[in-house]
This record gives sequence, structure tokens and C-alpha cells, in this order.
Amino acid sequence: MAAKSYKLNNGVLMPKVGLGTWRGNDDGALVQTVKTAVEMGYRHIDCAPFYANQRDIGKALKEVQVPREELFIVSKLYEHSHRPELVEGALDYILNELQLDYLDVLLMHWPFAVKPKAGFIKNYGAEVIENVPIMDTWRAMEALVDKGKVRAIGVSNFNKPILEKMLPQCRILPVTNQIEVHPYCQEHELVEFCKQNNIVVTAYCPVGGNDLNVMDDEILKRIADAHSCTPAQVTLSWERARGIVVIPKSSNPIRLRQNLKEFVELTSEEMRMINSIKRLERNCDPGRDFKELRWIFYPEEAECPVI
Repeated sequence: MAAKSYKLNNGVLMPKVGLGTWRGNDDGALVQTVKTAVEMGYRHIDCAPFYANQRDIGKALKEVQVPREELFIVSKLYEHSHRPELVEGALDYILNELQLDYLDVLLMHWPFAVKPKAGFIKNYGAEVIENVPIMDTWRAMEALVDKGKVRAIGVSNFNKPILEKMLPQCRILPVTNQIEVHPYCQEHELVEFCKQNNIVVTAYCPVGGNDLNVMDDEILKRIADAHSCTPAQVTLSWERARGIVVIPKSSNPIRLRQNLKEFVELTSEEMRMINSIKRLERNCDPGRDFKELRWIFYPEEAECPVI
């Protein structure tokens, strides 16, 4: 039987499949979804203050009969809390919402900062961005590991050039880099770089979703027909075969079960076919509408201003 977890670079075990919760409460059913997922066997729950649903997740976790040490809870430091003196308070806010004493992993949600008074925003402008060095924020996160308030720390939406400059300066290495990965955003170079540096990649939006019609792709449908499964199962199996943690989102019990347990063994030819898809589309790209953030996903155009 295949192992259900990856061992992170600090020895902590991270479940290979988690429950994504971004926009997870759009139908008002997140408390029940989390409870159902945990009862099915999910232990890894991905959260963030920006998702505005951590109180619901905390309520659900209080109601399930699973010891805290069996759960793996991830949350994220929002951009308005990058100043070092704000980091611990931001974590305390997360812990209060989730009704927890510690996190398993705290991620830096994005590699840029906004002014604290900006709050939780969706549209970034030059007037709210501030240049807080990534390493200043990271060292404050390292201190949280020392205090036992988080078991591990990591990053999200970090590209290769940022990591190349950041890693030599870290006292505690990132255990994971959470990035958008699916057949229309394959990130082969970044995934390989993370592997070489013992950083596990976590895929958000692992089956596309929202306005991306990844599941309608003819190659994925053809492979799904060959295995008598869904294109989503093919995609999650392709990511698992690449050594990537996946955090798909669903409130449908059938899909929750499929996402957790029903994977298929893809042939090397089927892997090659999916890898050959050249279409590039993203769900999340702040640089698409705001040129000052183009460096996040287009490092060939501009560099991260402060590391």
C-alpha cells in the first residue's frame, strides 16, 4: 500500500491529499463539508485568513472526533502582516479563528507585502504595496517555529529566482511551496527545482476550476475513458505521480471520496501525453491586471524588488 504522506525536510509528515477551502463556503456548507471530509479520512485542511471562512473550519474541527495530533492544518500569512512586528499577531489571529493552539504549517501567502491598513483586498494598486524584505518576514516566521506555535513554515506563489536568492539566507528552510499546478499550468521547471532542494510542492487549483475548462481537455477525456474514471481523477493521479501534494476543493461527497482515494496508475505514455499539453492558463495572477506585480509569474520581465 502506497504511503499516504510525504516526509518534509524537517521530518514532519504531510498528507499527500488535502481539502482546499478557497471559495469553499460559497454555498454556505463549509462546516458540513469539513466534517464530512474528516469523517472520510481527510486529515490535511488548507486554510487562509483571506478566504474568510476559518471560523467555520474551526467550528467543524471542534465538532469532529479526531485528536488534534492526527490533523494537519495549514494556513497563510496575509500580505498586510509582512512587517516582522506583525507576524506573530497575525498567527494568533489565525489560531483564534481556527480554535487551535498551533499550526502544522504556516505559509507566506504571496511574496509581496501591502500596507497594514489596506486590510484584505482583491485589487492591488501602487498605493497599497510596500517593500518589506521577504527575509525580514521569513525570520519572524522562523521565530514562530522556535516558540512551538507552528511545526513548519513554507511559501506560496514563489518562483524559482526568488527561491534561489532566499534559500541560502534561511536558517529554517521552507517545507513546501504551494503553487497553482494543473495540466494548463504545469510548472515543470519550478517543481523540479523544489524537488532538488527538498521542498515539497503543493498544488492549489489542481483540476483547474473556475473559468478554466481543464476537465474538457480532449487528452484528459481520452485517458479517463481508458481508465473508466473522470478527467479529474486522471489529473490528480498525474500530479501525485509527479510527487505533488494536491488540495482539491469539493462539497460533493462522491467527489470528496474520489479525490481522496480513487487514483489510477497512468502509463508512461499517458504521462507524456499530459505533459505535452502546451496551453498556459492561470486562475490566480495579480500581475495580469497590475504590472507592478508581473515579476511573480513572469520573472523574465522583472525581478522581485526586495528579498
